Formats: sequence, C-alpha cells, structure tokens
Amino acid sequence: MTMRPGSGIPAWGDAGGAGYMRASTADRERAIDVLKAGFVEGRLDKDEYDARVSAAYAARTYADLAVVTSDLPGGQIMAPVPPWRPAPPAPKTNPLAIASLVFGLAQPFTGGLSTIPAVVLGHVAHSQIRRSGERGGALATVGLVLGWIGISVVLLVILAVAIVARHSGAVAPGPGGP
Repeated sequence: MTMRPGSGIPAWGDAGGAGYMRASTADRERAIDVLKAGFVEGRLDKDEYDARVSAAYAARTYADLAVVTSDLPGGQIMAPVPPWRPAPPAPKTNPLAIASLVFGLAQPFTGGLSTIPAVVLGHVAHSQIRRSGERGGALATVGLVLGWIGISVVLLVILAVAIVARHSGAVAPGPGGP
C-alpha cells in the first residue's frame, strides 16, 4: 500500500483543523496499538505492518497518524478536544420577582398584610424583566396570582362578615332607630 498525506482525509483533518495539530508520543503509541490489533487479526501482512509502524513513529501530526490507521477498526485517531470554554453566565434572577413570590407565600402567616406588596412587586418585577432580560418571570407571575387570590379572599371575608352582621341584627341601630 502506498501511503501519502491526505489520502482519504479532509484537508483540515478532524475537529475543524486539528488534523494539523502535532501528535504526541502517546498518540503514536495508540496508533501503533491499532496497527498491532490489525496485524493480529490478519488485516495487515508483516511487510505492510512494518511499513505502517515506521510511518507511525515518523508521524508529526494527527493527519499523518490518520493516514496510517484510518482503514482499520479503531483507527480514527482523533485530535484532542479544544480547551473547555466556560459557558456564559446565566442572567440573574430579578430580586423583586423573588420578593413578590415570598410575599405571596407569606399571606397566611401575615393575616393578608402581604397581599398588596405581592401584587405591586410582581408588576414592578415584570416591567424590570422586560427591560433588562433578567430571569424570574414565572416567580413574579406566581407572586401576582397569589397576591390577587389573597385580595379576593380578604374581600370575600369582609363581604361575608358584613352580610352576617346585617342579617343577625348585630349592627347597632343608628340615631332615631328602634
């Protein structure tokens, strides 16, 4: 078999140009292990094995190693993955959205005193989130919903107390009344 650079290998090698990256001694040893396996399995005869081992020891780049091993199982010598890059930081969560949720959840413990802050903070948080792109829209929405539910419950309780007081006669008669 005649081996020549680029034989069946894309111009830029593996991983977008990594084929021209220099190979290390460990990379050459991995390639020779692939050649040994090919020889033992009968895929290479002795002369071809010797020629490829010599070429592997002389290889300077990943592309050179790929030429020697690419037609054998496990012979796709891959260049190392480029260095890890940290992901961009996630946008922060709007603190007013968190506060709206906390006030909405605190209603049963505050006797309804946190209902209005939950609604106000939820609306302000939504407007800030639209402007800044922060996270927390769902938190603000839950705080708003809980706040409006709390306001509804407080109004229903006041209405029920007024109706009961009116029908039970517990309301004190005004001046000039019976």
